[in-house]
Parts: sequence; structure tokens; C-alpha cells
Amino acid sequence: MPISVDTIQLGSRLIGPKNSTYIIAEAGVNHNGELATALALVAAAASAGADAVKFQTFKPEHLVTRALQKAPYQKINTGYGSQYYMLKQLELDECTHQRIYDHCNRLGITFLSTPFYEGGVDLLLSLGVSAIKVDSGNLTNTPLLRYIAAAGCPVILSTGMSSLGDIEDAVNLFRKFNTPLCLLHCTSNYPARLEDVHLNAMETMRRAFNCPVGYSDHTVGIGVSVAAVALGADVIEKHFTLDRNAEGPDHKASLSVNELGQMVREIRSVERALGGTEKRVSDDERSTVHALRRSIVADCPIARGTVITREMLAIKRPGDGIQPKYLELIVGRAARRDLKEDQLLSWDDV
Repeated sequence: MPISVDTIQLGSRLIGPKNSTYIIAEAGVNHNGELATALALVAAAASAGADAVKFQTFKPEHLVTRALQKAPYQKINTGYGSQYYMLKQLELDECTHQRIYDHCNRLGITFLSTPFYEGGVDLLLSLGVSAIKVDSGNLTNTPLLRYIAAAGCPVILSTGMSSLGDIEDAVNLFRKFNTPLCLLHCTSNYPARLEDVHLNAMETMRRAFNCPVGYSDHTVGIGVSVAAVALGADVIEKHFTLDRNAEGPDHKASLSVNELGQMVREIRSVERALGGTEKRVSDDERSTVHALRRSIVADCPIARGTVITREMLAIKRPGDGIQPKYLELIVGRAARRDLKEDQLLSWDDV
């Protein structure tokens, strides 16, 4: 049974059912700490047709202990070592944030970022962001969630590594502040295995929380993101990079710029194909009826006055005559005029 799902406003865009999919090109830390690369990522996302490009706002000293070692996928991509020193090379200062934000405005693409500490939230709010993106790792970070909720800004919340109960706790917190909320289904592996994705969980979340639900995709390729849209995802978030062979933790699990553009095009094509829920004959199909549908025709010459039998009739194309469902009504009637073999019957003929 259909359910009523709220929509939320992100800048000039409505997010939710019956609206086009909101596509977030996740630049993340694929700028490698370089402003020029970050600006190039913005330009690439805009050119690909994404609605938003997203970065990450953090200071390592507020995020990790100096002794914490890299995650397994980070070790594969960047070698062994501490997360702290890796992240230190990837942070963006306030001035760089402003430069990126201004570049987004010039190119007509929305700037988003994920803050990992309260000062990061303040920085993003000072820029005038249209939403705050919360990562899966902070879904249970109640103090940070409360700080974000108090800001009154719409929130997009990723839900990797979370049970439905974990998500419910976060949703309830945001709703106490009347925070406009969108949830992203997510599997927090890099890359995620297809058998761990469970796209159907989006519908469970939609029914449980009556809010827009999307998908943050960490699988390889674009197929799962496109499938998520076919299943009703309101938002798609996908990492991309200028160079998949560049040094850094996320490049290898990211789309190339060309793949990002292809994903956007495929999503827009799927949206067109999904259409409405009414089953009807399209305008283009009407012209096909003549060529492909069947009608009742004379299977042999039939003289005027002859009582028509089943053996005298055939079902053939085109579809402009009497429909086959009326065959039994024709049988037993007398021909009103001479009929030629292969002649399409009309009601005036019988």
C-alpha cells in the first residue's frame, strides 16, 4: 500500500517522491589537500550534471587519536600508518572552503560537506550551506547530532553500520528539533560487495520513518546506483575522482569523471522510463496498433447471403478491423455483400 512521504527543500530543489533524483558527486578527500584539484573536481561534477558536489570538513585532532591505525581499505590504498597523519594531508582550511564554495556558486552546482566536529558545523553554516551531510560514522554521535539539529539546517544522514534501532534514535533526535531529514541507505565497505548492499532496505526505511530515502553507493561501477533509482531512491551519492590511480584512500573505489557523467545520464534516462503509475496506451503505441494488432478477415471468398462458419474466418494483421474477441458473434451471421479472400471484415459486412 502506498505511503505518504514528506519532502524536504534543499536550496531551490525539492527532495522526495515525484521529484527528480538529487545526485551528489562525492569528492570527499579526493582533492588530496590541493585547492586546484578541489576546484577541478567541482568543475567536473558540474559538467557531469550532478546537483551537488560534496567535500569533508574536519581537523584530525578533533577526529582521531594519533595512535589509531588506518582502516583496512585505507591500508590497501595508501599503506600502513596512522589515520591522523594521513588525514592531516587531506584537511581543507577555512579559506579553502570559501574558495570552493564560491566556485560552486559560479558554476551553478550546490556545495555540500560533511562536518566531523562542531567547529566544522559552524564553518559550513557560516558559508550558507543548504544542508548538512552527516556520515555513517557519526550516526551514533549524539552530541554532534544534537549540535547539528539545533542549527535548523536540513540534514542528509547516511546509515551505514546501523541497525534500524540506531537509525530510529537519530531520527527521533532530529525530529525533536523539527529538522528536515533525508536518510541514505549505505553499506560502509570500500568497495561494498553486492551481496551486502540490500537495496530493498530503502523501502523498509521509507516505511519506518516516512521521509525521503536515498542511497550512498560504495559499490564498483554505476549499476547499483541506477538500480537504486529504479527502486525509488530520492538521492544518490557516489564518490568520484579525477584520477583513479592517484595516491589517497578513496580514489580506487571512486568513479572516473566519464563514469560520473554516464551515471547521471543513466539515472535521468531511468527517471523518464519510470513515468507514472497509470497503465495506458501511449501516443506512440497508437500508431503501432495498425501494424501489430489482429482483426477478423475472410479466409476464403464468401458470397453474399452465405452463413459464415468458423472455417471461413482467420485472425490476421492489421488491427483496424473487428477485434478477435468478437469472433463468435460473427460466426452464424450471413454475409451482406460478397467478401474477397483476406478482406478485413467490418460490422457492415455481416
